[in-house]
Amino acid sequence: MLKRPIVQVAGIVDEEEAHALCAAGIGWLGFPLRLDVHPQDLSEEETRRIIATLPEGAVPVLITYETDWRALKDLADFLGVRAVQVHGDLEMKGLRALRAACPDLFLIKSLVVGRTALRDLLATVDLTAPLLDAFITDTYDPETGASGATGKVHDWEASGRIVQYAPKPVILAGGLTPENVAEAVRIVRPAGVDAHTGLEDASGRKDMGKVKRFRREALRAFSQWESGPRANANERR
Repeated sequence: MLKRPIVQVAGIVDEEEAHALCAAGIGWLGFPLRLDVHPQDLSEEETRRIIATLPEGAVPVLITYETDWRALKDLADFLGVRAVQVHGDLEMKGLRALRAACPDLFLIKSLVVGRTALRDLLATVDLTAPLLDAFITDTYDPETGASGATGKVHDWEASGRIVQYAPKPVILAGGLTPENVAEAVRIVRPAGVDAHTGLEDASGRKDMGKVKRFRREALRAFSQWESGPRANANERR
């Protein structure tokens, strides 16, 4: 499923937006459900209906803070997704059970930069990597308690350290925009990028002009280093 580089856009608000993103060349679409501090854009029923209409090749991703592995599995089955971004504090016992029950599910674990020390995040990588397909780094906002969808960047050097350390691909999220994504890719060297609030207009919908620039700038930046020594080292992991 993982074809580098990934360009994901999260926070889909309706079917029209989902199809517009696909038409703009976005391959991965994130659908946040069962959140902690953020309101949902869509119901689970609406999300299921939209996912069923996506064109072949599009990758819908369930983004959730659900912490019960059975409930998470049931939700993924209900939606018809084969990729899940785990933001909740799912215990290792639950993560093992989820992997055993869903060996083909593409599991992405969130690593929230700024909420804990970098050494703790690296310890999480060591503990969870054998059960996962990828990681995603995101931003913690101490003012709201939000871990993701904050519109804020974090320490990219910390994400770069995680990319170097992790034996699985790492996607970068957190305050990415068309203006900063190329610099973020240059510093972090991730396997992909994810944007949400940085691509929205004042109404909360995705601005397709921003989306297209974001994708163009991200792919341009990836193309400048993806065949270099560091990229090749990551591919061998």
